[in-house]
Parts: sequence; structure tokens; C-alpha cells
Amino acid sequence: MNSNSHGLDVSVVVIGRNEGDRLERCLQSVQRAHWKATSHELIYVDSRSTDQSVTRAQTLGAKVLILDDASPCAAKARNLGWKEALGQYVLFLDGDTELDPDFVQRALATLSEPKLCAAWGHRRESRPEQSLYTKVLDLDWIYPVGRTLYFGGDVLVRRAALVDVGGFDPSLKAGEEPEMCARLRAAGWEIEHIDAPMTQHDLAVNSMRAYWLRAYRSGIAYAEVAERMRIRGDVLWQHEARRDFRHGIVFVVAPFVFLASLWLSTPLALVLAALALLFLARTAQRCAWKAAGQWTLCAQYAVHAHFQKIPALFGQLKWRQAARQRSEIALVDYKK
Repeated sequence: MNSNSHGLDVSVVVIGRNEGDRLERCLQSVQRAHWKATSHELIYVDSRSTDQSVTRAQTLGAKVLILDDASPCAAKARNLGWKEALGQYVLFLDGDTELDPDFVQRALATLSEPKLCAAWGHRRESRPEQSLYTKVLDLDWIYPVGRTLYFGGDVLVRRAALVDVGGFDPSLKAGEEPEMCARLRAAGWEIEHIDAPMTQHDLAVNSMRAYWLRAYRSGIAYAEVAERMRIRGDVLWQHEARRDFRHGIVFVVAPFVFLASLWLSTPLALVLAALALLFLARTAQRCAWKAAGQWTLCAQYAVHAHFQKIPALFGQLKWRQAARQRSEIALVDYKK
């Protein structure tokens, strides 16, 4: 580990694998940011890409590190990056994002409060119109501002806080950020979600397969991290994991119940259909703050909010099976 943690103000650590043009746009956005008098460096950690990612990053002036690991994951890549970083602060970015030019200055101003270890802002999709999936998933990035329990993959963090807790858990294939946040909070640190643009993200979910795999991976992460938090006595994801598991079972069974009711009694089937529509309408109303006045989008988001619990259920079941067998789950890459 590099011992000189105060040679620069900010180290930007970008991780990626086969991101192609997205990576180039990401690195260029870092170069275009409003750094002012803030000294910084740019580090790119590559997870054995088979495209020209390494060459592109080198051409754009990034220090390139190779994660030569048979089982790569974001946690391992981020650890490799921040441990080589010289900055007092580390800005983590995913290779499929573009940095808002003003975010770093706003986040640094927020972190002047000593008890804060991290600041993150708004991540939104750069091309929500590319598919119905992306249009709906864009709303998943909208969170209330203020103190939060965790952050995601894009965030500005004090390097001292990373050292304090040892960084990300390399055994986690997903959910590594919230898990580390739980350890940060246990060590007395706090996290702030600021009301400012942070990154534009290119989710690139253009098929049901990609949508399903992403939700499936989330289910794995929810189950694993929630179990660790349960043992630790932390509230993180406890309610969400149990809720998603129960709802997933209900939504898997629901079509069969409806078909049975249709066979037994048409009026009963109509009542069940009406109840389902009312249920979706309530969800759409509850999430209306994410897309004010866009009722069609809110209705689509309501369907997504419940349907995604089906692949997430299978993800949770996969993790439980792997936990019983003490086996490792391979990285689920929905962008393949």
C-alpha cells in the first residue's frame, strides 16, 4: 500500500471491464471536470478486458492497473485502485459513467465536516430513452438527500476512512458498497447524499435477459449482505431482503392463482384482477415523487418495482443454496 496518502487532494479511481466507448467518455469527463486548484490523479483499474480498454486509458493519460484475478469483481478492483492512490480523498467511478464537472468541488465542500467520510450525489441515466427498461430503471437512482446508510459505486470518500475499515470486502461479488458503509458507520463515520448532479450512467439494459440478470444479481447481493448485517446487528437491508423474498414468492404464485380462479369463477378472477390493478396504482402513487406528472412512467415503474422481485427471489435462493454448500457464486455480468 502506498504510504503517501497526502501527496494529492483527490485520486480518481475508475474501474471497468470491456466498457469500450463508455470508458473513453468516462475518462474524458474526469479531464473536463472543474478541478480549479484541486490537485488530482487518474487511475484506471482494468478487470482483464478483451477490448482496447487498457490502450484507451493509457492514451488518455490514466495510470493503468490490471486486476489479474481469475474471479474479478468490483470490490477487488476498487481495493487495488485506492491502495495505490496518493490522494487524501478517493473518487470512485464506474467505467460506464460520466462525471458532472462540478461534483468534486461540491463534495469536497461537504466533506469539510469532519465526521463525514463520504459524499455522493445524483446518478441518472445518460440515455433513458434507449429502451423501456432503461427508462424505468433510471428512476431507481433517485434517492432522498441528507444523511444515508450507504452509497453506491460513484462516491467521494476520505482515504483515511477506507484505511480505517480496510476497504471493500473482496469476497462480495455485489453489494460491496453498502457492506463497507455498515463498517464505516460502526466506526463512527457518517455519509451524506448531496443535492447535486454527480454522474450520468449508461446502464445499457436493452433486453429482458439483461434486465432479469441485473435483478437476479441484486437478489444475490441483498441476501448475502442482509445476512451479514443480521449477524452484526445492523438494520441495513434487513426489511428489504425479507420483503423481497416474500413478495417474490407471491408474484411467482400469483399467475397460477389467477388461472385457477378464472377456471373456477370468472367473477372471482375479475375481483383478483381489480385488486392487482389497485395494488399497482397504489405503488405508482407512492413513487410519483420520482417522476412528478409522468403518470405513464410511474405506472411502468410500479410494474417494474414488483416484477423485479421475481428474478431477485431466484437470486436469493441461489445465494442460500451456495451458502449451504459453502460454494462461491460466479460474477453475474448482465452486460455480456
